[in-house]
Amino acid sequence: MPPLDGLKVVDLTRVLAGPFCAMLLGDMGADVIKVEEPTDGDDARMWGPFVGAWSAYFLGVNRSKRSLALDLKTPFGVKVLRTLLMQADVLIENFKPGSLDNLGFGFEAVHAMNRRLVYCSISGYGRTGPRRHLTGYDPVVQAESGFMDITGTADGPPVRTGVATTDYMAGLYALSGILLALRDRDRTGEGQQVDIALFDSILSMLSMPAGIVQATGQTPKRMGNDHSSIAPYEVLNASDGMLMIAAANGRLWTRLCEAVDASHLATDPRFATNSGRVKNRAELKQALEQAFAPFTVAALLERLQRHGVPSGRVRTVPEALADPQVGARQMLIAFGDSELGDFKVLGNPIKLSRNPANLSRQPPKLGEHTQAILEELGITDNGVVGQTRPEDTN
Repeated sequence: MPPLDGLKVVDLTRVLAGPFCAMLLGDMGADVIKVEEPTDGDDARMWGPFVGAWSAYFLGVNRSKRSLALDLKTPFGVKVLRTLLMQADVLIENFKPGSLDNLGFGFEAVHAMNRRLVYCSISGYGRTGPRRHLTGYDPVVQAESGFMDITGTADGPPVRTGVATTDYMAGLYALSGILLALRDRDRTGEGQQVDIALFDSILSMLSMPAGIVQATGQTPKRMGNDHSSIAPYEVLNASDGMLMIAAANGRLWTRLCEAVDASHLATDPRFATNSGRVKNRAELKQALEQAFAPFTVAALLERLQRHGVPSGRVRTVPEALADPQVGARQMLIAFGDSELGDFKVLGNPIKLSRNPANLSRQPPKLGEHTQAILEELGITDNGVVGQTRPEDTN
């Protein structure tokens, strides 16, 4: 039996952080009902690239769910959502703080109708503080948090990460918060509100830069692929490409030198200690790349990994997806649907020995399960929006 079997989750979220969290709950057996606006649904349904009529963006974070098309601005929509919440275990929402209160579905109102429900709110800046009323999107929060200021090369501008880091982190923190609140409910019988902010989520990743500020009063600098406290811990060039080296201690440094027939570097006074290697970083990089020059990346990796030195090729995303490790870990899956063809999405990284994730339910069409869910709730209405074809959502 899946670990979350029997758990009913109402997903009122859109785009990424909330849908990602809800998908992970669904993978582990929860019955996740994705409530969507009837005309276009989740904004992500309209974001390319497309696989036929489907958004690849939407497909990536919306498996393991059912879709209920519902207009919350109508009395009927309010009635259905109220009935659904009275039977639910978890609500996840990412409305602007205060918006659901105006619809009668704020935490206090929902808690009064179902005291066992765990109410998870995801927003840009949380429900407290001077920024609580602001809308937060990933690039804005990356900029405001200082995250961009430490990302990029020393002589270049601040850079946003290649994926929406704040959304994924917030989704994972939301998952953790929900499970913690459910565990507390097991003891107390009461649900509570889980308040997750994108800003808090990415700020929590800055423990090292924040430590630099607290310890020295200095502003952390962009260092590209270098590490502020360790060397060599960076990208280096071989004869035919680049590889990442992570020699995080003296033992690994000695092994690295032995692996590339450069033991003299290990005893060089400039490089004998980590502090010396950090101080003489430019000379160290030059010396290592001279030692690497006769070797291809493949030859270097064979030597380095044989000596136990953490190292890897700098790959493109297609190269990474083609790695046999991806298949061995079931991290790329297909749904076997004729509309999607060979299109694959990333799998679930949480591997349980007794209760593996079930990833077989493909993302839903807009409103695909509306009628079935209404019947389960005992609600009938001739005017309800039924199944909508995915091509109607582009």
